Amino acid sequence: MAGVGERTTHVEIEGVSKRFGGVLALDRVSLDIEPGSIHALVGENGAGKSTLGKIVAGVLQADEGRLLLRGEEVAFRSPREALESGISMIAQELMIVPQLSAAQNVYLGAEPRRAGWLQRRALRRRYQELARSAGFDLPADRPAGRMRTAEQQQVEILRALSRDSELIVMDEPTAALGGPDIQRLHEIVRSLARSGKTILLVSHFLREVLELADRVTILRDGKIVRTRAASEETEQSLIQGMLGRSLGATFPDRVAVASDAPVVLSVRDVTAPGVAGVSLALRRGEILGVAGLVGAGRTELARAIYGADRRSGGVIEFAGGALAGGPRGSLRRGLAMIPESRKEQGLLFGRSVLENVSLSSLGGVSRGGVVNRRAERAAASDILDRWALKSGSYAAPVGSLSGGNQQKVLFARMLMCKPSVLIADEPTRGVDVGAKRSIYELLVSLAGQGLGVLLISSEIEEILGLAHRVLVMRAGRVAAELSGDEMTESAILAAAFADRSAA
Repeated sequence: MAGVGERTTHVEIEGVSKRFGGVLALDRVSLDIEPGSIHALVGENGAGKSTLGKIVAGVLQADEGRLLLRGEEVAFRSPREALESGISMIAQELMIVPQLSAAQNVYLGAEPRRAGWLQRRALRRRYQELARSAGFDLPADRPAGRMRTAEQQQVEILRALSRDSELIVMDEPTAALGGPDIQRLHEIVRSLARSGKTILLVSHFLREVLELADRVTILRDGKIVRTRAASEETEQSLIQGMLGRSLGATFPDRVAVASDAPVVLSVRDVTAPGVAGVSLALRRGEILGVAGLVGAGRTELARAIYGADRRSGGVIEFAGGALAGGPRGSLRRGLAMIPESRKEQGLLFGRSVLENVSLSSLGGVSRGGVVNRRAERAAASDILDRWALKSGSYAAPVGSLSGGNQQKVLFARMLMCKPSVLIADEPTRGVDVGAKRSIYELLVSLAGQGLGVLLISSEIEEILGLAHRVLVMRAGRVAAELSGDEMTESAILAAAFADRSAA
């Protein structure tokens, strides 16, 4: 028993190991998490940080070692058991029931009932009070399946808050949020810690970690590198600890666009759901950034150009003619797209890496409707080898890979189609700094080879570090076009918030 004045721990992790087949994801990890603190876990994808968070939350069980909660050993067999002990989790991959409303998702399994019947009025009242206290503006009755990714993430956050947990594991909680929503969540996290709640934060955003955390633990290859006060770390020191080396410059040097480079994608007065008369021109070898707040119409524009959403007006010219039809036609003509959510719109998580890569190019490795597996493997392997993915993982379900490697598989699929224009919507969402650098190098390399890249990102630093020009969207329209010295963070924010600042 701790003596008077002695500092106690909320969670003690002692010698925890976890294996997935022959892969050792965690190797005898020991860690103390103090009550009322914000404790961050950082590391590359595959370093073990999400695995450790899931063990604390009861999603996974350790193969070795033990977990102590306020000094008493526990062995959670499910998230429900962890929840009963005051631990909840906001998972990196959204876990919602699309057919249910926001309120029903938030209180799933804990709905107010009388004689077995759902009390809808009481449910709505509870939900509205919780959403108001959190600063979220989400209608209680809106089906979660009709929400954008950022709104679904907010539902996840409200669900964790509704359980009044003493410890909340947050795995990439801001990955799908924009600037104002991120700041609001940060305020909520700080408020929770001030009220005595403990937060275990898993994040790829190092600036966020340094801004929020009291202590930071770095993991590499399933082992703890060190734990320090966040005030003793910098972004560079964290990166060096995560990688075992210095990353160097964050962004690779851009290749200048030729002054006479032809336009490879022309969009004129396009109107679609969430898009109100947008025009743009993308030149060969150019990276054109699209910035703006969540809900500004960036993803909707990408989907309209690609043909995933029906356009009600305007003209898109590509590959020497007007572009019409859906995604299949766009892809066949050389227009590829990396979607915003790899889980919901990009990958088949239960299928193998190889099958996911070849999915959009089956015509080239088939005869008479039958896939030639040898040809499929040869074609896909040529692309995958560039990413340094281990060949032994090609048969593994893509859902078993880390977030960064999943994103690489998605890029490999699109590159196998040999596009001339690539739309990349949030291409580094939910990936670590090492994988980010690889994706940055790929995008700059593709532009250097003559591809046109339409880059959509919520990270202003990413837009400024990669793009030759920037379009700032607001309310479905282009609010500003910036180039050269005009491309600054303040200019982008001013254009994005212009309507609010003018109010």
